[in-house]
Amino acid sequence: MSAARPKVAFIGTGGTMSSLGAGPLDLHDYSATDRREHAEEILARFPETALVAEVIPVRYRNVPSPAVGFADWQELVLTAERLAAAHPDLAGIVIGHGTATMEETAYALNLTLKTPIPVVLTGAQRPASALSSDAGLNLVNAIRVAASPEARGMGVLVVLNDEIQAAREVTKTSTLRLQTFRSPDFGALGHADGDQVAFYRRPLRRAAPDTEFDIRALPALPRVDISYSHADADAVAVEAFVAAGARGIICAGFAPGLAAPGEWDALAAAVAKGVIVMQCTRAGSGRVFHATRLREAGFLVTDNLTPQKARILLALALTVSDDPAEITRMFATY
Repeated sequence: MSAARPKVAFIGTGGTMSSLGAGPLDLHDYSATDRREHAEEILARFPETALVAEVIPVRYRNVPSPAVGFADWQELVLTAERLAAAHPDLAGIVIGHGTATMEETAYALNLTLKTPIPVVLTGAQRPASALSSDAGLNLVNAIRVAASPEARGMGVLVVLNDEIQAAREVTKTSTLRLQTFRSPDFGALGHADGDQVAFYRRPLRRAAPDTEFDIRALPALPRVDISYSHADADAVAVEAFVAAGARGIICAGFAPGLAAPGEWDALAAAVAKGVIVMQCTRAGSGRVFHATRLREAGFLVTDNLTPQKARILLALALTVSDDPAEITRMFATY
């Protein structure tokens, strides 16, 4: 007798995986058709998903991923909690998501989910209607990973192009190529190969559900902005952020962690007004060292997080504490 298939929920939030272009060679401008399928329609399009699990479709509004933010993160946290309560035998949850902000949603959920069930995000670089679309296999592999017992305790995972990545480390590195999601400093956690799901390492930083952040009843996150350093950058952006009520600013600085002079002076002035300023780097890889000049200016550092992920962690940190020492601890923990 064959073994029972694991039960996995699939939440379809939209993105390229759900999109239908004008034809099989429409690989780039498919959003112009404004045609997207919901979770149950995606599963019907790729019936191979039923070969690897009993998949429960969960209808969600189709959202272009540039429009995804706190409200969706909160709703996904609550949806995951409801699914876990409704299905005690649920092995895992897969979220179909557009690739533009997938890494941000993955990291936000990595810090805020309150269920131990594995959660895996996946998407596609080519629409479901395209010749050689990657949507079907990415979805099948994400379901396999979510159902894998080894995925428990790994935090939120991202699965595309047969690769399993940690939410904290992964970033999108190419506009069009299938191998777009990479973890620059440390590489993939493992692979979803044809014969098995194979893990080779585990993330060490704390992840959901063992975190101190709870967004389930929050009306919003504190405002945190990103100031992007460039040659001749001045005070205009930073001063605008402060005027808009920013409680934190991430400086996406020059590597290894520097800002242009005009930008630097404005950031130092922001610290004097009580804004938490954290030095990051636009390089996409590597730690920012807490140099003497940064310490003297009152800037904190973001470890090796990308600016977009540092923004999320700082916003969540500010829901717990505005003490620089506590925020530094959190960045060393998560």
